[in-house]
Amino acid sequence: MFPIRDHNPSRRTPFVVYALLVANVVLYFASVPYLNSPQFLTDWAVIPALSYPATYVTSQFLHGGLLHLGGNMLFLWIFGDNLEDRMGHVMFLGFYLLCGVAAGVGQTLADPVSVVPMIGASGAIAGVMGGYLLLFPRARVDVLLIFIIFFRIFPVPAWIVLGLWFAIQVASGAAMPADMGGVAYWAHAAGFITGLVLTLPVFLRLGGPVFWNRHHGLPPYPEAEYRWRRSPIPRAGHRR
Repeated sequence: MFPIRDHNPSRRTPFVVYALLVANVVLYFASVPYLNSPQFLTDWAVIPALSYPATYVTSQFLHGGLLHLGGNMLFLWIFGDNLEDRMGHVMFLGFYLLCGVAAGVGQTLADPVSVVPMIGASGAIAGVMGGYLLLFPRARVDVLLIFIIFFRIFPVPAWIVLGLWFAIQVASGAAMPADMGGVAYWAHAAGFITGLVLTLPVFLRLGGPVFWNRHHGLPPYPEAEYRWRRSPIPRAGHRR
């Protein structure tokens, strides 16, 4: 079961999200020939035992495979535009990178002597998910459920999708030895919490609990109203 889209239209073009999507895809294909090089990973990936500061940023633009890349970009596409809409372009870019750095630091603190390289935008995107949960807890997110040969798409409130995702990261991180390679669960958890905390000023600027009460946790611009706002005014004698 995984999300494929949300019902939460944004009011302006998410240029930063688009740029991040392109940058991640381009850098993935550019880095594929070097991903098995220990020196390349030492220079560009987060390795907790080494802790080179610059790698906490560079590692966010590397991925271990197409599924890794595709999953991250899908989540960024679904949830990123609404945060960029509320934060503004420059603030959202800083927010995204800072969440990624915090995710790397979180994984480093969980196992500071690890020599397992860590790459991927998952931590930064986890931060986006944390911020989205705070601002739009009841936005509808369409999830795809696949069971053997059957599949179905159905809407689920964002607080369930994102809250369950976060719970899985924490439970998996607690169950898996920190020095074991694979998914960096503590990076995901740290990024998610950081994103939620960094979104608090935006939430308070919008009115805090009043913002929730006013819109009942739903997106402030329903799709029908958004389409009406974007539609040209019909002229007399013209049919629509």
